Amino acid sequence: MNEKKNKKKQNRLIMRSAILLVLIAAIGYTIYNSATADDVTVLEVGDKAPDFALADLEGNDHKLSDYKGQGVFLNFWGTWCKPCAKEMPAMDRQFDVYKDQGVQVLAVNIAQSDFEVQSFSDQYGLSFPIVIDKTKSVMTAYNIRPLPTTVLINPEGEIERIVTGEMTEEDIKGFMEEIKPE
Repeated sequence: MNEKKNKKKQNRLIMRSAILLVLIAAIGYTIYNSATADDVTVLEVGDKAPDFALADLEGNDHKLSDYKGQGVFLNFWGTWCKPCAKEMPAMDRQFDVYKDQGVQVLAVNIAQSDFEVQSFSDQYGLSFPIVIDKTKSVMTAYNIRPLPTTVLINPEGEIERIVTGEMTEEDIKGFMEEIKPE
């Protein structure tokens, strides 16, 4: 009988120790995560836009630095994002107006499959380049949180404005006018 009590006490001690270790590990991870989260640089208006290269649906590379001298309407989006779907046709219409005036649209999809993105593009008949950030490295470099987010880059390669949330066609037109080369 005494052996059973000792065995129960020993099992309880092991269980409590295991729970305590898990709690200590969770607290340590949270502290580490909080400390290293500050390492991400938050981009601001006037900062140089981080360069990147991503492939479009046809396999062509699009490097941000290749657009130097032009305004770049850099839009981060997802097919599941309702505001993204609402603003895409307006972006396409304004792209048709401004592409010959030195404003490029580059739509960066966040880590979805080629099939999903191609289906979405076909559904809306989009003509601007769409690239996929499969590893989310560009999203991280630009510190993108909500979708959609649009980063307006001037012809000198600097961030002119960061727009979060859905844009109207009038907004889009005004923003393209803002980054159009003189």
